[in-house]
Amino acid sequence: MMQDQRKNHGFIIRTAILGIGFVVFTGCGQRGARGPQDMGPPEVGVFTVTEQPLELTTVLPGRTSAFREAQIRPQVNGLIRERVFEEGAEVKAGDRLYQIDPAPYQAAVDQAKAAVAMAEASLPALRSRETRMKELASTRAVGQQDYDDALAALRQAEAQRASSLAALASAEINLSYTPIHAPVAGRIGRSAVTEGALVTAYQPVPLATIRQLDPIYLDVTQSTAELLRLKRRLADGRLSEDGADMATVTILQEDGIPYPHEGTLAFRDVSVDPSTASVVLRIVVPNPDGALLPGMFLRAILKEGIRRQAILVPQQSVRRNPKGQPFTWVVTADGKADVRMLELDQAIGNQWHITSGLTAGDRVIQEGIQRLRPGTPVKVVDMASTNQPAKTATETR
Repeated sequence: MMQDQRKNHGFIIRTAILGIGFVVFTGCGQRGARGPQDMGPPEVGVFTVTEQPLELTTVLPGRTSAFREAQIRPQVNGLIRERVFEEGAEVKAGDRLYQIDPAPYQAAVDQAKAAVAMAEASLPALRSRETRMKELASTRAVGQQDYDDALAALRQAEAQRASSLAALASAEINLSYTPIHAPVAGRIGRSAVTEGALVTAYQPVPLATIRQLDPIYLDVTQSTAELLRLKRRLADGRLSEDGADMATVTILQEDGIPYPHEGTLAFRDVSVDPSTASVVLRIVVPNPDGALLPGMFLRAILKEGIRRQAILVPQQSVRRNPKGQPFTWVVTADGKADVRMLELDQAIGNQWHITSGLTAGDRVIQEGIQRLRPGTPVKVVDMASTNQPAKTATETR
């Protein structure tokens, strides 16, 4: 029994010694594997910054409105005897839309004509009497008062005739208002009245509304802050206008699909809406197919100007520090990595428009920044430039 215990104790000691030797051997091997090695400078992929002309635009939302809108109201009282048009149809200027019962107005015209005839019937006799009394008064055959009475009677008759003619003209004008005509061409909406309805002159509720939809207006709003920013850019030369082409406007439909016809910037309003601190820009948009209707939501891409020497860099090469400030890594002239702080203007697709921090010829690091520290020597690998020329920059506000 004691002998077996001594054998087991010896086995345990031998096993422990072998284990310690294995650990020592393995540790020496590992220390040898982790020995210092010359890894060399890190490889980085870079592209060279270039300047290029850039057309800056801004996207502004707005709604359409009719190019012309005429509310049809009666100019005389009466009963609607007939409605001639079809609701929703195209009408031309001068087309008859409603017919008010003309009978009362025709009677007024006839009465005015009779009054004119009565006034004209008495005029010849009064003119003859005035002439005779004038001759007799010149020879003192009659008194001057008799001549004055004859002259006054003639002038009263002439005034009565003029009054009757004016009444006749007024009656004829009222009669001409009984057929209600379209003042402009366009598409007419629903009718507010039917045959037999009583209408009054210049009533507040229109009988119908005609809207001219080709072309159509698009009214968009621009904040005064953006308007002042644009003026400053143009004034200090950072942007330049490109002639008449600046007035053309690309239209985006509500689903984001471009509208097939370009609009034209008509004017900027001269007053500011105090509730929104914005001004209204009116754009004239062709609408030959009638696809656009009043009240539709659209977006307009307006051209702000041309930046002759713009710098664009891929967004993946721009990073932010803990304070949120943008920066990028560049390769200095002596082949070392350095940090360059940037000022960003706006995103253009997958690129940033840089206004400060980079110049033409700078080498921006796009790949391989994991091991970089400021002043680290790097091995430069040129990449196919992702800084492709961009003709248009859009900015949604």
